[in-house]
Amino acid sequence: MDVVPTLAPNDGWWRGAVIYQIYPRSFADGNGDGIGDLAGITARLDHAARLGVDAVWLSPFFRSPMKDFGYDVSDYRDVDPMFGTLDDFRALLARAHQLGLKVIIDQVLSHSSDRHPWFLESRRSRDNPRADWYVWADAKPDGTPPNNWLSVFGGSAWQWDTGRCQYYLHNFLASQPDLNFHHAPVREALLDMMRFWLDLGVDGFRLDAINFCYHDASLRDNPGRGRPAAGDPTAPASNPYAWQLHRHDKSQPEALDFVREVRRLMDGYPHTTTVGEIGDEAGVAMVAQYTDGGDRLHMAYCFDLLSPDATARYVHGVIERFEAVAGQGWACWALSNHDCMRLASRWGGAEPPPALLRLAPALQLSLRGSSCIYQGDELGLPEAEVPFELLQDPYGIAMWPEFKGRDGCRTPMPWEADGPHLGFGSGERAPWLPADPLHRLHAVDRQEADPGSLLHHYRHLLRWRRRHPALVQGTLRLWPVHEQLLAFERADGDERLLCAFNLSPRAAGALQPLDEGVCQGAGRDGAALRFEPWGVLFARLA
Repeated sequence: MDVVPTLAPNDGWWRGAVIYQIYPRSFADGNGDGIGDLAGITARLDHAARLGVDAVWLSPFFRSPMKDFGYDVSDYRDVDPMFGTLDDFRALLARAHQLGLKVIIDQVLSHSSDRHPWFLESRRSRDNPRADWYVWADAKPDGTPPNNWLSVFGGSAWQWDTGRCQYYLHNFLASQPDLNFHHAPVREALLDMMRFWLDLGVDGFRLDAINFCYHDASLRDNPGRGRPAAGDPTAPASNPYAWQLHRHDKSQPEALDFVREVRRLMDGYPHTTTVGEIGDEAGVAMVAQYTDGGDRLHMAYCFDLLSPDATARYVHGVIERFEAVAGQGWACWALSNHDCMRLASRWGGAEPPPALLRLAPALQLSLRGSSCIYQGDELGLPEAEVPFELLQDPYGIAMWPEFKGRDGCRTPMPWEADGPHLGFGSGERAPWLPADPLHRLHAVDRQEADPGSLLHHYRHLLRWRRRHPALVQGTLRLWPVHEQLLAFERADGDERLLCAFNLSPRAAGALQPLDEGVCQGAGRDGAALRFEPWGVLFARLA
């Protein structure tokens, strides 16, 4: 007789939550070695708490050769010494919980480092106990790779191994071999590893590249589409990865079975959550698919709003596509993260309009779903200029100069305008990436002292949003598409709010007369409403 597992209680805190992403290398350096660490994060956690977010998400801090800065894990159960120790992590966890913050940590499941003991054993022979833990394939008769799959970071997704005389799959760097999810012991080992961190007390996981876990077991070629006129959300047009339709190397239907296994694990731990990263051309549809029902991920995000396109028509289309297929699915909307150009520069150009930087969080925090804010966006940080000779990102080095990589959004957090390295660390050693002098103008201490700063605007928005259930958990109804104005209604119980945004640098026409409202850059013109460039309106509807 099958035993039905007991479900742990879950208060749903994550539904409508706001999560603050911390990139550990660049947040705060606690020991002066030029690299951010767990002790530095712990010392600065009050910044996230004062901002008013519900949780922090920590990018990887596990043991790693750092070829991809922690997204190449060599030991899933330990902290890399550059970040500290497991005791440092326990201290961080305790301090976060003391401040009322949940802690979500990255889990890089689709691939490991080539230094991981699992891979070292797997590559030793074709018949050892872990021979099938990674994706191995024979060469074609002419010695070329088994198919046409490409790596996100450039070139073939297959790397030759002279020991096994086979190719192994790597969707990212050659030093990041893909685990074979068709092999049950792999899934069991990863779930057991996640159990280790849950037992330690983490509140949830952000699942890196979760739709990359499975590949087509028949290794069929991807169809081509030619060079696109513009890059898709996962790769720029100058990267040949964007020239394929990725039908067979990722986003396979079997991934949903593993997602259900993850959910069964999470359901055994009270008040925990998962947020999946979906890197696929069918972004919002897959967010819905991976989160629909009560047996999959709690929430997920995709790259659709990480695009440079911030027009009303485009954003309306993203919301419309998601709402059409959402079902019971739940999105976690991100406008920025550690993988893309900073929001201020991507949407605002070389001189981002201050009103646009205030509109962006107002829009994000009024969408139906949860939200993820990337460190420094609350300061309005522009993309940093990192010269080629100082680049660290292997993706940028390979694709320079058409694509400059991800270092520009990963430079040190500016805490003190007049401090060494902008207050990133107490030591004299230079940070791993240079602190951008232009970020001095946006430093935390300067914005703390200015009640009209963007930092205070974020705090105000987050406090205000908490008072409106319609914005946290209500339904959403889009108004008709408009070339400049994006408008939708949020409703919960007796509360019904209109949220309207002028996503253009030009004044915009009226929507309809309203009895009352609070706004920024919008007002009455007789019986109608007018919007200034980048104007925002929140209004109660009868």
